[in-house]
Order: sequence, then C-alpha cells, then structure tokens
Amino acid sequence: MAELLTEVERTADLPPLGDTGWAAVEGRDAIRKIWKFRNFSEAWGFMSRAALQAEKLNHHPEWSNIYNVVDVTLTTHDCDGLSALDLTLARRMDKLAGDAEVQRDHGEPVACLCQIHARR
Repeated sequence: MAELLTEVERTADLPPLGDTGWAAVEGRDAIRKIWKFRNFSEAWGFMSRAALQAEKLNHHPEWSNIYNVVDVTLTTHDCDGLSALDLTLARRMDKLAGDAEVQRDHGEPVACLCQIHARR
C-alpha cells in the first residue's frame, strides 16, 4: 500500500511541480494540471503515452479530455492523499506533454499541500 507523502517530501517535491503548473485541488490532498494541445490528435497521443506510464506504475489518473484539452488530477486512493506515485506520474506526464500550453489558473498553489495529511 502506498504511503502519504511526509512533510519533508511535500516541502521538497511539491514546489517544483507547482512551478510547472500543477496546482492543489481545493478540499482534497491532490494535484491538478490542465494542458491545451494544438489539436485533438496531440491530446489523444499524450493521453495514450501517459496511460502506458500509468499502467507501468499501476497508478491511474483521474482525467478528462475535451477536444485539445486534457485535465488531470492525481491522488492515491489507497492512502487517501498524495504519495510518491503521484509525484512520479506527474513528472512523467510533464515530459510527455512537451510544449503544450499549461492553464495555470485552476487551483490553489501547491504550497498549501505542504503540511496537509503529512502527519496522519
């Protein structure tokens, strides 16, 4: 079973993800990012590549796709919050997304998650 991120892990690992456009999901111990690709084909290709990575990790995102936009939320249901699996998948997705536009006005700064659930 996955374990929640510690306060030290949150402080070290969440701010760099925030810099790339990941944001906190209000009311949840989760991160979210929204990419806008040039067209549906690029969005679908990203999702296909990301799905293969998720399957390798046995860790699957909550996501949706509308035409060229892919909206992803990551959290680990086994531990009811953020785990190392979420960080790994977020980083892999960032690499796969290439130069897709990132929507940055969709959530709280990730800094608000630095202490949430860390001491459960």
